[in-house]
This record gives sequence, C-alpha cells and structure tokens, in this order.
Amino acid sequence: MSERKVRKAIIPAAGMGTRMYPATKALKKELLPIIDRDGRAKPIILAIVEEAINAGIEEVGIVVQSGDRDLFYDLLKSPPKPELWSKLSAENKQYSEYLAALGDRITILTQTEQVGFGHAVYCTRDWVNDQPFLLLLGDHVYTSQIESSCATQMLDIYQQNNTSVIGITVMQADIIHKAGCVGGRWKTPQSILEIAQIYEKPTLEYAREHLQVPGMTEDEFLGMFGMYILEPIIFKLLALEIDNNERFQGEFQLTTCLDKLSQQYGAIAYLVQGQYYDTGMPLFYRQTMIDYYNNQQDNPTTNY
Repeated sequence: MSERKVRKAIIPAAGMGTRMYPATKALKKELLPIIDRDGRAKPIILAIVEEAINAGIEEVGIVVQSGDRDLFYDLLKSPPKPELWSKLSAENKQYSEYLAALGDRITILTQTEQVGFGHAVYCTRDWVNDQPFLLLLGDHVYTSQIESSCATQMLDIYQQNNTSVIGITVMQADIIHKAGCVGGRWKTPQSILEIAQIYEKPTLEYAREHLQVPGMTEDEFLGMFGMYILEPIIFKLLALEIDNNERFQGEFQLTTCLDKLSQQYGAIAYLVQGQYYDTGMPLFYRQTMIDYYNNQQDNPTTNY
C-alpha cells in the first residue's frame, strides 16, 4: 500500500478547440453544456471537476490560456451577478452555494503558449509540488460500470501498487490510429497490465506488430482511457523533451514521456471498469449528450 496520498488533480483546458469550430469561437469547448443525471445542464469542465472531488481529491488545478482566465474564474470562483441571483429558484441558489464551496478547492493555472498537451501538464509542476497527482482530460467525461467511480478505481489501484497508473480501455482496430495505445502482458487478467510499450496514434500495421496484447483478438487493442495517476518524476521527463525540442506533429506530447516513465521508472496500466465520453469533436459530442445522461441513469450510484 502506498503511503503517499493523491491530493491534487490536473485538468488541462488550454487547447484551441479547432475541431469544434466555429462553436469555440464563441465558447471554450470545456464550457459547452452537458446534462447530468438530475437533468441539470452544466459545463463539461464542472463534471470533470466533480469526478475528481467526489473521488477524494482535495485540490484541482485547471490549466487555461492566459486570455481565458476570467472565463473560468467567473464560472468556478465568482458568485452569480445580483440580477441573476434574484431570479434563481431556491434549488439553484442552493446549487450556487455548492459551486462556491467547490470553487474554493480550484486553482486556475496558465499555459502561456499552446504547444501541446505535454507542455500543459508541465506548466503545473510548481503547483503540484513534488506530489503524485491525478490527471484528467479537459474534454472527457466518465461513467463507471461498478459502484466505485472511474477516478476512485484509479486511486485505489495506485494505493495498492505504489506506482504510476495509466487508465486504459479496449479499442477496436478502426479507431486506434486516433489514440495512444498500450502494449504489454496481463499481470492480473483483464485488470492490470505490465507495460511493454506506449505509442501515440499508431498505424494498424504497427499496432498489430508491436502493441497486440496476448488473449485479445486481432482487432482489439488497449487504448488510453484519458485518466492517469502520475508520480512527479514525469515533470523531469517532460522537461528533457521540452529543453531538447522533441515534438510529435509539432507539439510536446505526454505519451512519449509516459513510455519513458514506464521503461525507466515503472508504471502499470489499469483496465478501467467504466466508459469515457469524448466531447472534443462534433459527432462525438452529439453522441455523448445522449449516452452520458442515459448511462448515468443506468448506474446512479457512481455519478454525481
């Protein structure tokens, strides 16, 4: 059992949102609405914050662009304007008080230049302060298939194994080129994977040759779930790539550093018993609006 408790979570939300243009010309993609199990419309970023807080995380750092700080601050750390407050129902006034308490546990962090997901994570190094941390994507929401939420499952696996944990999910061959992929062998069948390689957006040919996991079919692979618990040594690996200007498709990525982390310092992958929903592309967002709400109704004990 690990003696190091994971107290902080990071949510990068500093992307340009080009795949959701022109909607993102008016509104950041992380602020687009999603419907929770109670039928309440809330910004996507709020559902992600709640995933972390309800799993026991004490503080959440959200990484944003310099020009977007006020948008996120107004949502997460400012009370409603008096004219809006006066028109809120008693229920929504109570919810507003809940948001204020939530906001006290949120820190808005800044990425001054948009040069990749890995760089956004690196920008949090001082705030993380040499602690293990939970990392969530700013355009993913989650539902669990069991009583424990997806984030709670990840935290439990970290406590039991005392090493970085990379959340994974089963992906079909036709979409593996769009995601990070993990190869290896099962340490615990259909649960914990000993990592052999982590590769960003492989071709199907590469995945079949290098990333196939014993016991899975030819057209099944293990892709990133969009949830990680990382030891702070990841910042050293990110710093080396940034200092050496090592980029993938023009940006500093996290995936290459995750591969180095697993090879040099150790990490495991965990097959999360749940589902992630991508909100970062129009048709995915459309489907998420339907499936996320419906699956919360099917699994009411695991969502908030």
